[in-house]
Amino acid sequence: MTWSIRQVTPTGPARALAGVVLLLACACGNGRNGPDLSMYEYRDTRNLVRFVHDAALLAERDPEAIEYLASHRERYCPRDHYLYVYETDGTNVFHAGMEYLEGRELADATDVDGRVILDMIREALDDPGNPHAWVHYTWWEPGGFYPVPKSSCHFLATTPDGRDLIVGGGIDHPLEEREFARIIVDRAADLYENQGPAALEGIEDPASGFGFREVRVFAFRSDGSVVISPVLSESAPDMDLLAAMDRAGNQPFALALGSLEAGDDSTWQVFLERSRYERQPVKKALYVRRAVFSGDTLFFAAITDLPMPP
Repeated sequence: MTWSIRQVTPTGPARALAGVVLLLACACGNGRNGPDLSMYEYRDTRNLVRFVHDAALLAERDPEAIEYLASHRERYCPRDHYLYVYETDGTNVFHAGMEYLEGRELADATDVDGRVILDMIREALDDPGNPHAWVHYTWWEPGGFYPVPKSSCHFLATTPDGRDLIVGGGIDHPLEEREFARIIVDRAADLYENQGPAALEGIEDPASGFGFREVRVFAFRSDGSVVISPVLSESAPDMDLLAAMDRAGNQPFALALGSLEAGDDSTWQVFLERSRYERQPVKKALYVRRAVFSGDTLFFAAITDLPMPP
């Protein structure tokens, strides 16, 4: 994006007004270059991506963006999401919901599962298949006292003085998007196609980014035999996924491979399964992606909730 707005440095009320005008310019003037939100099925997800994207544009345009964010902290920590900004070395320069983190170097900070959060963010930013750099983890809720599930998206921003910043935003207790499952399955498949069997141990590692909440990447062969189990720490060598049936008697894995025989590299299947929250079976979504290394074909997959937007 090319900007040609005259540089000004207002103060006081004029400063606040300039920030609002700049935010409106970011939100309304970036139509052609704005983020593609077509893959999301929940309004909350789309709103978070817009929120973070506009803040990243503000950081790129305004040399005093961090000061502006800090002086309007409540605007960047509404009830259901919040904004934060990090230096690329892990130093927090702004956190709308946790001001006490600002100025701290958090490159080694982990979530409750022992995963280094900044490492996950860096990997997401480097993944072309994850355009909004989503990561999923369990950490503190702003103002809360116990860890909660989170999903966060990120953009890199280069400030007018040449600093690279990671601008991110998180949402607590997120709704599951199918896109979240697609991202981790495609990343696992790409890793296998580049590294072959050497990639499998890392994909299977519970501390890796190939699983979140109840969604986890697994792998199988065309005969239905399991390579990476969908159940952690369980090898299940005799499981035949192709024979697995849902509550309606359908065979989602066999249907998925039948769809892939038509030539596509990936497919979605919907099936019915029991839920601990509902008396009736609920719809689940299965995503399967084919990956080939030296002539050996594996199928990587994950199961997630079928989005039910209001």
